Amino acid sequence: MASLGGQRNCVQQMDAKPNIHKGSKVWVEDREHAWVEAEVLTVCGMHVSLVTVSGSKVSASLNQVLLRDPETEFGGVDDMTKLAYLNEPGVLHNLARRYALNDIYTYTGSILIAVNPFTKLPHLYNVHMMEQYKGKPLGELSPHVFAVADAAYRAMMNEGRSQSILVSGESGAGKTETTKLIMQYLTYVGGRAAGDDRTVEQQVLESNPLLEAFGNAKTVRNDNSSRFGKFVEIQFDKSGRISGAAIRTYLLERSRVVQITDPERNYHCFYQLCASGKSKTYELDGVNNAEEYLKTRRAMDIVGISLEDQEAIFRTLAAILHLGNIQFSPGREHDSSTIKDNKSSLHLQMAADLFKCNTKLLLATLCTRSILTREGNIIKALDCNAAVASRDALAKTVYSRLFDWLVDKINKSVGQDPHSVVQIGLLDIYGFECFKKNSFEQFCINFANEKLQQHFNEHVFKTEQEEYSNEKINWSYIEFIDNQDVLDLIEKSTHESFSTRLFQSFRGNPRIEKPKYSPTDFTISHYAGKVTYQTESFLDKNRDYVVVEHHNLMSSSKCTFIAGLFPSLPEESSKSSYKFSSVATKFKQQLQALMETLKSTEPHYVRCIKPNSYSLPQKFENQSVLHQLRCGGVLEAVRISLAGYPTRRTYAEFLDRFGILGTEFMDGSYDEKDVADKLLRKLGLENYQLGRSKAFLRAGQIAVLDGKRAEVLDNAAKVIQRCWRTFVAYKDFMLKKSAAINLQAACRGFVARSIYVAKRKHAASIVIQKYVRGYLLRNAYLQVYSSVLVIQACIRALSVRQKFLFVKEQRAATLIQVVVLTLNKQFTASSLWFLQL
Repeated sequence: MASLGGQRNCVQQMDAKPNIHKGSKVWVEDREHAWVEAEVLTVCGMHVSLVTVSGSKVSASLNQVLLRDPETEFGGVDDMTKLAYLNEPGVLHNLARRYALNDIYTYTGSILIAVNPFTKLPHLYNVHMMEQYKGKPLGELSPHVFAVADAAYRAMMNEGRSQSILVSGESGAGKTETTKLIMQYLTYVGGRAAGDDRTVEQQVLESNPLLEAFGNAKTVRNDNSSRFGKFVEIQFDKSGRISGAAIRTYLLERSRVVQITDPERNYHCFYQLCASGKSKTYELDGVNNAEEYLKTRRAMDIVGISLEDQEAIFRTLAAILHLGNIQFSPGREHDSSTIKDNKSSLHLQMAADLFKCNTKLLLATLCTRSILTREGNIIKALDCNAAVASRDALAKTVYSRLFDWLVDKINKSVGQDPHSVVQIGLLDIYGFECFKKNSFEQFCINFANEKLQQHFNEHVFKTEQEEYSNEKINWSYIEFIDNQDVLDLIEKSTHESFSTRLFQSFRGNPRIEKPKYSPTDFTISHYAGKVTYQTESFLDKNRDYVVVEHHNLMSSSKCTFIAGLFPSLPEESSKSSYKFSSVATKFKQQLQALMETLKSTEPHYVRCIKPNSYSLPQKFENQSVLHQLRCGGVLEAVRISLAGYPTRRTYAEFLDRFGILGTEFMDGSYDEKDVADKLLRKLGLENYQLGRSKAFLRAGQIAVLDGKRAEVLDNAAKVIQRCWRTFVAYKDFMLKKSAAINLQAACRGFVARSIYVAKRKHAASIVIQKYVRGYLLRNAYLQVYSSVLVIQACIRALSVRQKFLFVKEQRAATLIQVVVLTLNKQFTASSLWFLQL
C-alpha cells in the first residue's frame, strides 16, 4: 500500500524545541499499534530514551515523539478541540478510550465521528433520546447523530436554506445505519403526510438491497463497496413537514462492468443471477449469492417492478455476461475482425436472443462502423482491438442505462415533491482509495474525494472563521489550507502519454513524484497521503463513446424493456456514428453537478469509522482506524485547526487548569478574562488571543503552559513530599516509641503475671499439699480407727461369746445339776418306794 505516513507530520502540535524532559508523558510510533504511550527516561540532545506502557525501552529522535495529556486518558473528551495536544495519536487514543466505554460519537468541532459499535445500543436511539436532542444547540448535549440531524433541520427552518449531511466511511463503518437514524430523526421532528403507510425512511431503506446489488462490488479492501455516489433528498414543505424524497446517483464506476482485477469482483447482481441458475460462482465469506438473489427480487417487488420487467432486467444482465465472452480474430480483409470460434458464436447468438435483436445485426454492430460522407454511408470494418472496444462500450452503455432506469423506478416508488421548498440531502459516496495497484478507477475516485475534501476544507475553515468572529479575535492572517493545486494537477492533465506529459507539464510541482523504476507510473500527494498510479490501462478505461449503431440496435429490440432504455436519438445525433466522450469527462460533469448541489446547501459532516475488520464489538484496531481517519479527512480538519488556534479553553477551564501559575491574581473576587490575560503576560507568552468567552492558543503554547504547570506541580510535589516524609518519619517514630512502650509494658506485665502465676501456683501447691496430707492422714486415721473398731468389736464379740458360752455352760450345768438332783431325788424316792414295797 502506498505510504500515508506523511499526514502525521501535518498534525504534530510541537515547537521546533518541544518541551520534553525526564518524566514527560509522550506518544511514540509503533508498527503494530500505530502509537503507544511512553514516558521519557532521559533526554540527550535531540534523542530521547523511553519506556513504553508495556515496559519495553526504546530510543527515538526528539522530533519523533509527541506530547500527550495523561489527564484525558481514562474517559476521553467529547470534542477533539478540547484535547490539550491536538495531534494524530491524541485523536486516535481519545476515540479508543471513548469506544471502550460505548461512547461511539465524538465531535471534532462541528464534525461528528461515529465509530461502529457492532452491537445493539437501543438506549441511544429511542423516542426519549430524540426528544432530548430536539431543539438543543449542537454541543450542548453529548455527541450524537441526532444532534447533527437536529442542527441541519433547525438551520433549514430558521434560515430557509437547504442543508446537506455528508456521511462518509468505508463499507461496514455504519453509513447505512447512520443514514437510517438521520432519516428516523427527521421523520420524528418533521412528521409526514397523513395517510402515508410507510415513512420516507422505510421507503428509501427498502430500496437499498436493489441499489447494493447493482451498484456494489467487492474491492481489495471491502466485500461490499459502493461503486457509486448516492444523494438522498428528504423534501420538506413550508411548514417543515416531510413532503417527499428522491435518490440521486452519481459517478457509477462503469468500467467495472468490463474490466476487473484480481481479487476484485464485478457487481453483485451478476453473481446473484448465476447463483439463481445453480451455476458455480465466486462466493464471498458469509454471503450466499442465491439468498441475495431472492432479497433483490423481493426489493424489486417492494419498489413496484413488475415480474415482466424483472425478467427483462435479468435477461439484460445475462446478455451482458454473454457479450463479455465474445472474442474476435482477424478477418480476411485488412483491419477487419470476425468471431473467433464456435464458442464465441454461441455467446453471440445467446446475447442476441436475450437482447431480442437480430444476430447478424449485432455482429455487424460490433465489427463494423457506418461513416456518413457526402456520397453516402460508408461501412468501415473494425480490427480486433476496435471490436473489443465496441463490445465493451455496448456492455457499459446497457448496464449504465439499466442502473439509471432502476434509480428512476425507485424515485417513482418513493414519491417526489416537485413543489418542495427546502430539502435535507444525505450523501453516501465511496471514500478515498489506496491499494497496492491503483489504476484509472482509483484516480477518478480520489479526484472526487479531493473535490469533496476541498468543500470540506472550506466548510471547516469557514466554521473556524465564524468562531473567531463570534469571539471577536483577529484571524485575518491565518492561512487557508487548500488542495486546489492537486485538483489543478488532475484536471489539467492530458491522456496521451499520460505520465510523460504529466511530468513535463507539472515539473517542479511538489504534489507529483516520479517512481524510480517505472516510467509509466506517477505518484500524487493527496490530502490523505501519497498514492502511486499505474497508467497502463488508463486510455482503455477512459473510453466511453456512444455508438449510434449500438443505440439503434438496442432501440430495435423486440423486448419493450430494452427498447425503452434507448429512446430515439435527435436527428443531429443520428447523423454521426460516434458521439465521442470519455469516462473522465462524464465523471467531471457528474462531479461538478454534485458539487453545485452541495454548494447550494449548508453542509454537515458525519465520518463513520469501522473499528476492526472482523465486525466484532469492543475491538479497536489502531492501524485500520488511523487509515480511515486520514482518508476521511478528519486529520485534515485537525491540520486546518492547527493552522489557527487549535487550543481553545473557556476561561473557567483555563484557570481551573493553569490558575496555579498565578495564584496571586486570584485573591477574592476577580474577572476570569483579566486574570487569564495577567497570567499569560506573566509567563511571557505571545501566540495567543483572548476572546469573549475563551482563550485561544497557537500550536505548541499549551505545551509551554503545561511545562510551567509541571514545574509548579513538581515543586509543590517536592514540598508535599518533604512534609509528607517528615510526617511519615515522625509518625513512624511515634509508632515505634508507642510500640516499644507497649512492648515493655506487655513484657513487664507478662513477667509480673508470670511471677504472680508462679507464686499462686506455689501457694496453691501448699494448699493442695495441706489438703492432700490431711486427706491422707484422715484416711490413715480412719483406716486405723476402723481397724481398731473392728478389732475391738471382734474382741468384745469374742468376750461376749465366751461369756455367753460360760453363762450357757453354767446354765446347762445348773440344769444338769437340777435334773440330776431331781433324778436323784426321784430315784431315791423310787428306791424308797420300792424298798417300801
